[in-house]
Amino acid sequence: MLNILLIGVGLSMDAFAVSVTNGLTIPNYRLRHAAVTAAYFGFFQGLMPLLGWLLGSTVSSLISAWGPYVSFFLLAFIGVKMAAEALRGGGEAGEATLRHSRLVVMAVATSLDALAVGVSFAFMDVPLIASVLLIAAVTFVICLIGGILGSRVPGISTRAAGVIGGLVLCGIGVKLLLEGVGAL
Repeated sequence: MLNILLIGVGLSMDAFAVSVTNGLTIPNYRLRHAAVTAAYFGFFQGLMPLLGWLLGSTVSSLISAWGPYVSFFLLAFIGVKMAAEALRGGGEAGEATLRHSRLVVMAVATSLDALAVGVSFAFMDVPLIASVLLIAAVTFVICLIGGILGSRVPGISTRAAGVIGGLVLCGIGVKLLLEGVGAL
């Protein structure tokens, strides 16, 4: 289970960065916001390996081929929109970043690599349910901490944080794309 714990930590790093970004960009970000964000990320990081296991090897090449592009598109879209909203309006734009629809998109985008891990679980002898629950729990805790840490950074205006946060999301998308096409 130590290997699964380490996999969970590795899978949650992109979600952690997005959680920190949410903490930075949303005015009056509180523990309940961090918990909701962490719940979305934990749920999808746990769900995706299960779906990947179910898919097994039947479509693993499709997942491997398109996953990086889908992740890049979703994160880049949200990142550009977040930066544009921050440049246009400031405070009100930050409030919109915690909408449930946006959280779902961010959670799916950062958990597509967990889908590929789930495909590999189909060919390994791992306790599937325990592994999925551990990955979800690790992601929840790491994202909760990330959101809290992001909200505690002093002296950053909502507008600047929105632009920086949007650029961070775009950067994560580019990183996932480059990793997926083998450039990194």
